[in-house]
Amino acid sequence: MTATPAIRYAKMNGLGNEIVVVDLRGSGKRFTTDEAASIAAAPRTHFDQMMVLHDPETPETDARILIYNTDGTLAQACGNGMRCIGMQEAGATGRSAFRFETDAGVLDVRVDSPASIAVDMGKPRFGWKDIPLSEAFHDTRRIELHVGPADKPILHSPSAVNVGNPHAVFWVEDPAAIDLGRIGPILEYHPLFPERANISIARVDARDAITVRTWERGAGLTRACGSAACAAAVAAARIGLCDRKVTVTLPGGPLVIEWRADDHIIMTGPAEFEYDGTLESDRLATAGG
Repeated sequence: MTATPAIRYAKMNGLGNEIVVVDLRGSGKRFTTDEAASIAAAPRTHFDQMMVLHDPETPETDARILIYNTDGTLAQACGNGMRCIGMQEAGATGRSAFRFETDAGVLDVRVDSPASIAVDMGKPRFGWKDIPLSEAFHDTRRIELHVGPADKPILHSPSAVNVGNPHAVFWVEDPAAIDLGRIGPILEYHPLFPERANISIARVDARDAITVRTWERGAGLTRACGSAACAAAVAAARIGLCDRKVTVTLPGGPLVIEWRADDHIIMTGPAEFEYDGTLESDRLATAGG
């Protein structure tokens, strides 16, 4: 009887955002939702997001990426995970530029060094149907949503934007003062967000500096969420609080976000390799099966 080969994984992080990278190219295998969630539950392979590389479907791309959250659900984008993939691919190929297909579109990644990896996160979407929201809002720079008493809410009037994933960004004076672990899951599942949402609390520190904490859809509190950093930077620029290039400080460290004149968002930051290991492949489904 031939032994089923194991699938190798790399445990990495982007500013403390825990990432597991699995390369299934050429294997004909895929993860089920239950399998992804069980991998996340194991201490050694715990992740905020698992980035799974499949054979490319779009010409001139290097891989098709599926992104799994801790609960096994699929995410459309993960900027920190894309930097991790870029770092790994650069080490394996000697190249510095890559194109990956995701559910958020084709994303370009450039690796200058492990400390400087740039991801083109694409164009933000602001229409209420595109975010999406369950109610029509003419202006999504500030939408009607509050937490707490109407006359003295704890949080109110978030900016809404889609940066691959739905985001709501609440502007506060002190992000550390908000119990995001309690409020985050309530807002993630708020009826206003039919596909759930990443919930961020943010403070503008200067024209070129923002502080952000995020409750990540499907993953919970995170030390860093790249798409949330992009969402906060874009939202701040839309309402005139910041310039179009800012440093966004997350609990895990800083990212540089530039919302370029061509409407693309460029996120630049580090990635770090931790260790690698193997997953038994006999528990994976055959693609198309």
